Amino acid sequence: MIIKSSPSSGITGLVRQDLLDLVPYAVPHYPGFVKLDANENPYDFAPDVLAEIFRRVGGQTFGRYPDPLATDLRRALAGYTGLSVENILAGNGSDELILTLLLTFGGGGRVIITPPTFSMYQIHARIAGAVPVQVPRRRDFSLDMDALLREARVPDTRLVVVCSPNNPTGNTAAPGEVEALLEAAEGLVLLDEAYVEFAGESRVTLVKHNPRLVVVRTFSKAFGLAGLRVGYLAADPAVISVLLKVKQPFNLNAFSQLAAAAVLDNLPLFEERIKVITADREELIRGMRDLPGVEVFPSQANFVLFRTPLPAAAVYEGLLKHRVLIRNVEGPGIERCLRANVGTQAENRAFLKALAAVVA
Repeated sequence: MIIKSSPSSGITGLVRQDLLDLVPYAVPHYPGFVKLDANENPYDFAPDVLAEIFRRVGGQTFGRYPDPLATDLRRALAGYTGLSVENILAGNGSDELILTLLLTFGGGGRVIITPPTFSMYQIHARIAGAVPVQVPRRRDFSLDMDALLREARVPDTRLVVVCSPNNPTGNTAAPGEVEALLEAAEGLVLLDEAYVEFAGESRVTLVKHNPRLVVVRTFSKAFGLAGLRVGYLAADPAVISVLLKVKQPFNLNAFSQLAAAAVLDNLPLFEERIKVITADREELIRGMRDLPGVEVFPSQANFVLFRTPLPAAAVYEGLLKHRVLIRNVEGPGIERCLRANVGTQAENRAFLKALAAVVA
């Protein structure tokens, strides 16, 4: 006899119960708008580098599985970071690497996060079966180190996650804070340096002497490869050897490996664009501070967090009417706040004009 399931015990009855209330990461899509919502590099990819990438593509590039360890790219990254090849693991964007790290080390344990920060840390922790523990930042968005060190020492704390520069607030961890966490933490310290090229200060060399430190980076922001999904992490070889048990075997496609290596071979060109973006960031901040009622926070990334006297949703919808897309990040500690990444100079002018009209 076949027993039919009731509607209440259908598909949702097969899902892990702790995931039923999980809210997916939402990404709006508005073609043709001024797009300042995803912290991307706003410039077209360098034509000369693009041509070089296609010259490197061979007859077997697409027909064969990629190098599962991305050996050539890891060699280039070792030179870029000053580490050894054995310290580097490449991935399909830094998101995949963060999830792999949490699946490997986090399941069943505590994962400390510091809101307001990148929302995917909490989502990935829950997917991995970990328990996210929030240690809110102070009013100036600095880390609450007393509370953070206390929570880091709690037994069964698997990871402490710190983003520097932090998304969406734009500030970096103060000198010595990462080192203090490494001394106190029972588990690993995950330092997300997705925006480090705009800040000019990195802790990646600490990996050489700290087996509990994992640094994650991406090619999506400064290097303009968001569409190809390339990330990497730096860690002790013992950590990477365990991650290799969990990572997908062919996680980074061959074309993305070629493209990322070509970027590293042409660093001066990208470094010049980074200088342009950071200079435009400061000009954008000055323009926003001239608008009545707009509070702009300092940033060491390629985006700006700001607060308006209006509800964030009203500002977001108002900008959409002007065909400008930014990110509504309103939440605890960042009430009435939105985030806009630095665009081209023309895009920045369009955004400032639209924002002035909306808040007037």
